[in-house]
Amino acid sequence: MNTPMKLTILGATGSIGTSTIDVMLRHPKCFQAYALVAHRNADLMLELVEKVKPEVVVMTDETAYHSLKERLPSNVRLEYGMEAAEAVAAAGEVDMVMAAMVGSAGLPATLAAIHAGKRVGLANKECLVTAGRIFMQAAKESGAEVVPVDSEHAAVHQALAGHDRDSVTRIILTASGGPFRNRDPKTLHNVTVQEAVAHPNWSMGAKISIDSATMMNKALELIEAKWLFDAKAEQLSAIIHPQSIVHAMVEYRDGSVLAQLAMPDMRSPIVYAMQAEPRLESGIPWLELAQTNPLEFQAIDEARFPAMALVKSVLAGEDSLAIALNAANEVANQAFQDGKIGFMDIVATVETVLSKTNNQHVETLEEVWQLDAYARDMAKDVIAL
Repeated sequence: MNTPMKLTILGATGSIGTSTIDVMLRHPKCFQAYALVAHRNADLMLELVEKVKPEVVVMTDETAYHSLKERLPSNVRLEYGMEAAEAVAAAGEVDMVMAAMVGSAGLPATLAAIHAGKRVGLANKECLVTAGRIFMQAAKESGAEVVPVDSEHAAVHQALAGHDRDSVTRIILTASGGPFRNRDPKTLHNVTVQEAVAHPNWSMGAKISIDSATMMNKALELIEAKWLFDAKAEQLSAIIHPQSIVHAMVEYRDGSVLAQLAMPDMRSPIVYAMQAEPRLESGIPWLELAQTNPLEFQAIDEARFPAMALVKSVLAGEDSLAIALNAANEVANQAFQDGKIGFMDIVATVETVLSKTNNQHVETLEEVWQLDAYARDMAKDVIAL
């Protein structure tokens, strides 16, 4: 690589964003920061600016924007709002965009990068869950390269490389099972927020940790895989693997199963997305299989994880169902964090919203936002009952 790749990081202060910066600092001749985008964590943003010295900082929260006005170095341009985030994602100077903003709020800026033909490291699964058809069609038209950053999808990407796609029989995503994989389903109604966010293997934000505890995260990942790998519903499955060493498997027609293994550390899929060949050192610990606990696999109990039963109809249905599932889950997840509903009410709320959603094809972003708003309003109504 002769000149460093310039990056815009959407969601720079989150776990994926900070891990991306860790990788960048390990390879300063390979990567430079063009822009860092975040919501409200101004103090952490200031620390990151000192480390990677971006040209632009964008804060989407007005208070955070004003708090940084007098604190940033004079050679760093400060911008405010989602339009500014879209602009730095599509900027001509940018070679790659790390799309790590949480939730559907990250869709406009990520889509701006896609329309601009950028290499996009996709850590925001909601982009594909809510607008997979639009997103992948736009990438095809612009020549944008979409590289998954979720550990499971990065694993699939590697297991598919160099192989005939028509020979694939199954794509199998692994799931840790979260903190409740062995807990009696009858006791899950009493789960606290603190228990739900205590993930045994990964360090993630509250929203994603709770999604992992309900396994809604895996449901969303299966929908994402459908679009990323142009897979049919019957080709997609998941299995519990508590150690999180095997990240995904691809089964082929001849009975061969290819798996990707690594220690559970997001820097592995991040560095793969940033530069697959030649591979770069990521900073994660080496995998010593002889010193690793036995690798276990178990079927998913849908009584404990009803989200995995729910996603089957979504995968087989039209785009509107995935939009409703994601939107209702975001509302219900936050309601659980706010103490308005119980843990098991999260998926129950989503199921009620899905039962009231028309199964329809979606082709425009306007339709996406209409269906998203409709599902959110319905979820709020269900929660208020």
